[in-house]
Amino acid sequence: MANREVDVVVIGAGPAGETAAGRLEGAGLEVVLVERELVGGECSYWACMPSKALLRPFQARDEVARVPGAREAVTGDLDVAAVLARRDEVIHDLHDDEQLPWLEERGVELVRGRARLDGERQVVVGDDVFTARTAVVVATGSGQAFPPIEGLREAEPWTNRAGTTSKKAPERLAVIGGGVVGCELAQAWSSLGSTVILIEAGPDLIPHEEEFAREQVADALKERGVDVRVGASASKVTRDDAGFTLHFEDAGPVTATDLLVAAGRRPHVDALGLESVGLPTDEPLHVGETMLVEGTTWLYAVGDVNGRTLLTHMGKHQARVAADRILGKDVTCTKADGPLAPRVMFTEPQVAAVGHTLASAREAGLDVRAVDHPVGAVAGGSYYGKGAPGLVRIVVDEDRRVLVGATFTGVDVAEFLHAATIAVVGEVPLDRLYASVPSFPTRSEVWLRLLEKYGL
Repeated sequence: MANREVDVVVIGAGPAGETAAGRLEGAGLEVVLVERELVGGECSYWACMPSKALLRPFQARDEVARVPGAREAVTGDLDVAAVLARRDEVIHDLHDDEQLPWLEERGVELVRGRARLDGERQVVVGDDVFTARTAVVVATGSGQAFPPIEGLREAEPWTNRAGTTSKKAPERLAVIGGGVVGCELAQAWSSLGSTVILIEAGPDLIPHEEEFAREQVADALKERGVDVRVGASASKVTRDDAGFTLHFEDAGPVTATDLLVAAGRRPHVDALGLESVGLPTDEPLHVGETMLVEGTTWLYAVGDVNGRTLLTHMGKHQARVAADRILGKDVTCTKADGPLAPRVMFTEPQVAAVGHTLASAREAGLDVRAVDHPVGAVAGGSYYGKGAPGLVRIVVDEDRRVLVGATFTGVDVAEFLHAATIAVVGEVPLDRLYASVPSFPTRSEVWLRLLEKYGL
C-alpha cells in the first residue's frame, strides 16, 4: 500500500471534477483526480452528448424541408445505421482516450479506481491512500432514480445509459417520465422508427416550465406519433420473453419491447465512505454558497452529487467556485444557480429558459408582467422556413423594471438563451436593454419587439 500527500484530491472526472482539477492544478497545486469509469463522465457518454446526436438528424432534415429549393434535394427516411454510427463517433465508442490530453496538458494526475473516504482528508483508492493537505472535492454525479413501482427495478429496464447508447432502435418503447430526458429520448427514438409511449404521472410534461412550452412540446410529440399519456402512473411492471408490461389501476396495460425509466436522479454517494467523516450515506452532500459540505472545513461537493442543480454547466460553475475558494478567493455561487438556472431541452421545438416562469415569479411574491412574441415573427425568421413553431416570453419585475425570467420555444432557440441569462443575472435595466440594438435581419430582433410591446 502506497501513502502519498497531495494538495487536493478530486473524486470523479466528469465535467465538474475535470473543471475543478484543471483550475487547481493551473494555479500551482498538486492534484490527484480519481475516476472509476470514463473521464468525461455521464454527460459525455450517456446523457447530453449522445442524446443530442440522436435528435439532431431529424431536426436538420425538418429544417431543410421547410426551405423551398433545399427540400427538393432531400428524399427518403433517416438512415438509422448512419445516425447510430454518428452517435457512437460523438461518444468515442465509449472510450475516453480523447479526454486524456486535456488533463495531461494541465499536469493533472489521473488515478483510475473507486475512491472512498477513510477519515478526514484521507482518500483510499485500491491499495493507495492519498492525504489531502488542503481539500477533497467530491464530484461523483448522479444515477437513475427508480419510482416506487412494484417490479420495476427487478425488470431491469433501460436507464438513460441504455436509452442513449442502444445499438438498434427499439420496436416499441415505453418511457416512464415526462421530464427533459423522457421527452428528448421519446422524440429521438420516434424519429428513428420506434413506436413510443410516453407516460407521465403528473398532469403535464416538463411541469416546471411555462404552460405554453409544455403544450407545444406535448403537441409536437403527438404530431410525430408519440402516444403521450399524462396523469398515468403504473402500479406494477412485469417482464417476460416478449418484453415489458406496465399495469395501471385505472387503465388497461401497456406492452413494450423495451422500457426506459427517466423519472429523476439520485446522487452517487453510496460506497464513498461518508460514514467515516460523520455524514449521511443516503442523501445528497448538502452545501452552501461556497460548495463546502455543511459541517466540514475541507470537503467540497460539486455537480449532481450535491443535489443543487442537476445541469452540467452549473456543475462546472460550482467547480470553479469550489476551486477558487480552495485557492483563497472570496467567491460564491451566483444567484443563477438553483432552480432558476439556465436550462435547455433539445426537443423540436427546443425549450430554453432562465429564471422564473410567470407562475413561479408570482408564487415568489413578485409583481410581474409577461410579454410574449412569436419567435419567427421577425425578418430573420423567414430564413428558417414557414411553419416553424415558437414563442418567446419575458417576465418583467415591474417594481425594478428588470427581467426575472425568459422562455424561448422554437427551432434552434438555445443560442438565444445566453443573452437572456446575462439580462436576468445582471439585472440589466429595461431601458439599457432597449438601447442594445439587435442586428437586422436576425431573429434577435425579437428582443426589440418584446420591449416595444412592453411599452419602451
